[in-house]
Amino acid sequence: MNALDGIRVLDLSRMVAGAMAGMLLADFGADVVKVEQPGKGDPLRQWTTGGQSLWWKVYGRNKRCITLNLAAEAGRKLLLQMLPKFDVLMESFLPGTMESWGLGWNELSAAHPDLVLLRVSGWGRDGPDSERPGFGSLVEAGSGLAAMTGEPDRAPILPAAPIADMVSGLYAANAIAFALRHREAHGGPGQVIDVSLFESIFSVLGPTAAEYRSAGKVRGRSGSRSTNSAPRGCYATSDGRWIAVSGSTPKMAQRFLSSYGLGELLQDSRFATNEARVQHATELDDAIGNAIRVRTLAENLQIIRDNGLTACPVQSIADIDTDPHWQALNLLVDVADGAANVRMHNAIPRLSATPGEIRWCGAALGEHNEAIYCNELGLSARQLAEFRAAGVI
Repeated sequence: MNALDGIRVLDLSRMVAGAMAGMLLADFGADVVKVEQPGKGDPLRQWTTGGQSLWWKVYGRNKRCITLNLAAEAGRKLLLQMLPKFDVLMESFLPGTMESWGLGWNELSAAHPDLVLLRVSGWGRDGPDSERPGFGSLVEAGSGLAAMTGEPDRAPILPAAPIADMVSGLYAANAIAFALRHREAHGGPGQVIDVSLFESIFSVLGPTAAEYRSAGKVRGRSGSRSTNSAPRGCYATSDGRWIAVSGSTPKMAQRFLSSYGLGELLQDSRFATNEARVQHATELDDAIGNAIRVRTLAENLQIIRDNGLTACPVQSIADIDTDPHWQALNLLVDVADGAANVRMHNAIPRLSATPGEIRWCGAALGEHNEAIYCNELGLSARQLAEFRAAGVI
């Protein structure tokens, strides 16, 4: 038995945040039925590598897929007919879209009073900017993340992965679990969950609001350095690799400097305390960079391991794929996809009694139409064919 066995989710969402939330729920046993536009499907299907929809294969895993045209009246009626069979409805349309279809919370809760409705948006559902398009990259720029990412004298940097969406997906899955717990353990009603990409990413940027209000501080770009501790950064080795160093506690900073023969710096007032090291990070970086630069990656790693230092090589997926540690922990698994396999990250987090599992890769568009519409909803094969011909499914 999986942790979420018996929970059913009807997923109208599109793109990464909803995909992430649905994947987490499905990995741990929820029956997630993904609803897509006939003939088009989720835009993630168009994010291809070498002609393969690998984003979809990974983040669409464990979900059953149906097609349904919500712009058609017959499609909306089918949705309302299915709704009572599900615990959760997920959507990520531009605010106001569901209401324009007659599928706002009043209509949905009337059809299913115990429904948990997840609504994902870029900027929140209310306020003057609520209807502004909200892709993750725009939110990462607007939230302050980009403003503090990159080198001080260079352009702001947008992250290389959809961080705002992923964090929102994590919040969404947690919020669904909260709402279901309240409903089932306390007899609470159904409710609406409002997850915005902006609020999600803003909440994990640290105490930026507190810093600004109390000290007028606006955190800017500092490269890999930290405004809280030093040393911190990435330093080149003699053979063209990189070592990341984090001296987040005074003890670890002191151990690092001593292990690299830089212990005398601790007697210098510029480097004797954490605050002083942060203020003189440029000089500290020069000293550490010189010590690492004259050694190969292997030589640096020997020092790091022998002394238990908080440093690590900068790795790509090519390194992670062959790392003995992650091989032992089965971080990556090969999931059958027809005649081939798709490699992807395993189900996380790791639960001892009810671990997640990956049962299949992201399914084909409409692959489960017959199973859900006919076997579970009770439509006839003739009705299914008529809906298909009319563009409803």
